Amino acid sequence: MEIFRTRQAVRAAVGRWKRAGESVGLVPTMGYLHEGHLALVRAARAENDRVIVSIFVNPTQFSPGEDYAVYPRDEARDLALLEAEGVDGVFVPSVEEMYPSGPAAVGTAVDPGRLGRILIGRLRPGHFRGVATVVSKLFNIVQPDRAYFGEKDYQQLLVIRQMVRDLDMPVTIRGVPIVRDADGLAMSSRNVRLSPADRAAAAVLSRALDAAEARMAEGPVTAAALRRLIEETIRAEPRAEIRSVDVRDAATLAPLRGIVRRPAVALLAARFGDVFLIDNRVLTPPVAPPGP
Repeated sequence: MEIFRTRQAVRAAVGRWKRAGESVGLVPTMGYLHEGHLALVRAARAENDRVIVSIFVNPTQFSPGEDYAVYPRDEARDLALLEAEGVDGVFVPSVEEMYPSGPAAVGTAVDPGRLGRILIGRLRPGHFRGVATVVSKLFNIVQPDRAYFGEKDYQQLLVIRQMVRDLDMPVTIRGVPIVRDADGLAMSSRNVRLSPADRAAAAVLSRALDAAEARMAEGPVTAAALRRLIEETIRAEPRAEIRSVDVRDAATLAPLRGIVRRPAVALLAARFGDVFLIDNRVLTPPVAPPGP
């Protein structure tokens, strides 16, 4: 497994592989890897001749006062996990390598527009601008054939797909299903920062989504009723601080009114102590039985 610290080094390796006719899959991460990340790696390995993982905690997607400084990092552990998965290369740039003039001095950025300003984008202004910018830089540096993102970051996945479509980027975006712990909590690098009590309490997020999925399966229901059910379930856990709950069109994230008649996505964000967690579930209305 090769480790690249510079843009030039990773470009040289990818160039060699592509000249040999090999396809390249990219898994962008911020490190502190868990089984969710490894699922992305395995999906990339199944479809590509070569797999590169990037590890970079991107400062431009954090607002002042967020957890950039304390975001968990353990490069040696991450590299050992990736070597065990048979990854071909790991791009581990410094902030100075990615932003030579400094992250605050970036003159050109990718603005994802409305899709980046709603939902999580409203709670974290500028977040998706930073995400889209750093991902576009990674695509330009690595030039992968395919890139892999977890569906836990549902809005992020749609932002990246929109960016690739709108800017005619020659990369195929793959979404990989959420990986959950035994109690249902979606795996996240931030989970390690939860206190034992908050870790136990955070399982309420998946229980709330389970409740919404069960209600959807029962028959016609409004988006508002699903949202209330999710909120009520989470509020029963005193350690949870709801930041947002939304039920939106699964394809566009447009608001839904009335009875849900097409696939919807329930998106939620909550705090447990000082840890910000998100989760989601795509909810599909039951298919009506055929008439007599």
